[in-house]
Amino acid sequence: MSNYEPTAEQIKEQKLYRDMGLSDEEFAMIEKILGRLPNWTETGLFSVMWSEHCSYKNSKPVLRKFPTKGPRVLQGPGEGAGIVDIDDGQAVVFKMESHNHPSAIEPYQGAATGVGGIIRDVFSMGARPVALLNSLRFGELKSPRVKYLFEEVVAGIAGYGNCIGIPTVGGEVQFDPCYEGNPLVNAMCVGLIDHKDIQKGVAAGVGNTVMYVGAKTGRDGIHGATFASEELSEESEEKRPAVQVGDPFMEKLLLEACLEVVKSDALVGIQDMGAAGLTSSSSEMASKAGSGIEMNLDLVPQRETGMTAYEMMLSESQERMLLVVKKGREEEVQKIFEKYGLDAVAIGRVTDDKMLRLIHKGKVVAEVPADALAKDAPVYHKPSKEPEYFREFQAMENTEPEVADLKETFLKLLQAPTIASKEWVYDQFDYQVRTNTVVTPGSDAAVLRIRGTNKGLAMTADCNSRYIYLDPETGGKIAVAEAARNIVASGGEPLAITDCLNFGNPEKPEIFWQLEKSADGISAACTALETPVISGNVSLYNEHSGQAVYPTPTIGMVGLVKDLSHVTTQYVKQSGDIVYLLGETKTEFGGSELQKLVYGKIFGKAPSIDLETEASRQKALLSAIRAGLVQSAHDVAEGGVAVALAEKTFNESGLGIHVKLEGSPVTALFSESQSRFIVTVKEENAQAFENMIPEAKKIGVVTNDGKITIEGESGVLIEGTVEEFYSAWKGAIPCLLKSEA
Repeated sequence: MSNYEPTAEQIKEQKLYRDMGLSDEEFAMIEKILGRLPNWTETGLFSVMWSEHCSYKNSKPVLRKFPTKGPRVLQGPGEGAGIVDIDDGQAVVFKMESHNHPSAIEPYQGAATGVGGIIRDVFSMGARPVALLNSLRFGELKSPRVKYLFEEVVAGIAGYGNCIGIPTVGGEVQFDPCYEGNPLVNAMCVGLIDHKDIQKGVAAGVGNTVMYVGAKTGRDGIHGATFASEELSEESEEKRPAVQVGDPFMEKLLLEACLEVVKSDALVGIQDMGAAGLTSSSSEMASKAGSGIEMNLDLVPQRETGMTAYEMMLSESQERMLLVVKKGREEEVQKIFEKYGLDAVAIGRVTDDKMLRLIHKGKVVAEVPADALAKDAPVYHKPSKEPEYFREFQAMENTEPEVADLKETFLKLLQAPTIASKEWVYDQFDYQVRTNTVVTPGSDAAVLRIRGTNKGLAMTADCNSRYIYLDPETGGKIAVAEAARNIVASGGEPLAITDCLNFGNPEKPEIFWQLEKSADGISAACTALETPVISGNVSLYNEHSGQAVYPTPTIGMVGLVKDLSHVTTQYVKQSGDIVYLLGETKTEFGGSELQKLVYGKIFGKAPSIDLETEASRQKALLSAIRAGLVQSAHDVAEGGVAVALAEKTFNESGLGIHVKLEGSPVTALFSESQSRFIVTVKEENAQAFENMIPEAKKIGVVTNDGKITIEGESGVLIEGTVEEFYSAWKGAIPCLLKSEA
């Protein structure tokens, strides 16, 4: 590999900066900031730090809309992860990140390093990671390519999480043709911390030592941040070297060493080397502290020979952290890392001149204001335009799809991969490791006990991107509301959200409009449900050959279960319990599973949502759960009431369910109207429950005959054994993966 680097003049004359993702205007800004032409290394530093992935230059105006404060918020956006108070001097730390582009090209390592990176974001705050979740999107499970991506991504998530010993407890997978060439892999990590141990990524204290810890630096992942800020194309395959390789065993050692070091007052600041590696961690830590950093790159532990300053600064090798340590106390820190067999090397110091200065082989190879890299990237207010399709869809009436055979259609819905059992996925995850998992994958939300207390954490990741495509603002509200419904149905009080905003190319006005509108919807729902946004990331340019994915702002939510006796699952508990439906069913099929099944596409209006109704219903249900009146609760989501009823019996209990629904059969069974729950209550608690929630509608009972019977106003609509429906639902994904289609 030749180390020839073009001169500053050549970079400008030949416009070589364009290959790094910088525009002519941006290069001119850099020249103005420096008062001279940048050299090759400096151009590289700006190109990664000013990429969308690191600077949010296209999305900042949108992100400013989010409510980020609340009585429980201890740390909002801007650090490695957000932090929320959960009483008793404890807090929960969580964040979600995307690893979409790497996963499209190298699905196993792309997914694995996505998990590794999000874990580091959490333990760099001083928190112990206790759970992982994920939200995945793929094309239809028909082509060999999609099956390969699906199998490898799941294997990569499992491989990393299982090896490091953090349980993967929940998540979601949806399948739609729009994700065919550009899958989405969003990973979420949840950690626990005592208030006193919270760390920030700051490089404070002039003269303090900058230390590099963890794995050695190699040539992997160079320009990963830039790569994440452009559309995928046929040429993307050639970018394989931009995908890093993860080592979960190394990360386990790094995690334990960092959690030990954060207890020491020798530590001033700590930050993960994530996107843009050494460049982002050093410039951001200096900028946040209002200081500078000088580093000698000869001292950086290197995996490969003859690396240039440019390569070292832009490498995204995994399992590395940057620390700032009080001067004179480096040895204490080194001893901790030595115990775990890890490098901990002093590579620089904090300065007072606000510059990021890099020395390599005795020469200054870069000298740039830290703020210019970390804070002063240009911010663009992109043009926004309502798409033609949206106007067409809004003009359509809500109509009911025609269904000839209700039972056959119901069986087909249960086999639709987005509804079908995801057991094939979560069976590969170790979700019991550390033995704190109270509710395992498969119910509405996962629940973990908080050791040494009687409290728990409920957590979920949700987003119905079809609704968002049809109507981004309404769909954005629904994504947050559905996450909150899952938390409430599990006995938790929603606390806050993290989000992963996956969209197409923001330079297309229609795409930017989707981003803006869904942010409006998310903001409105977060305000109404009192769940501020505490962290998140933006993943734009999710397109393949010019086709954008559906707008997919995934919502990760954590809730507090105040007492583990409140933990509620979706499954029916005993024969004779009364079945209630909360919420109104309307003719709403836009973006529904039934619409897609019948027409092979989605169109029309998304289901409507009233946030006041949503908030008050959730509060009422949570109160009833805390009062001990609820046996089981499940939100009504994809596939409508029929699917929700069936899912309530899918726990091999031998119990069945017999209900009677009002209204037009197709709507009563399959509509996807929002803000609805199905709840079961013991007969002796029925009166107390109805007093608490007067709107609850009694629709039937839990039976012990192992059958599902759904009647309508004119007789039986669907009838069959739980076994028959369960086997269709459970076998669908394994069957698709095996088929030779």
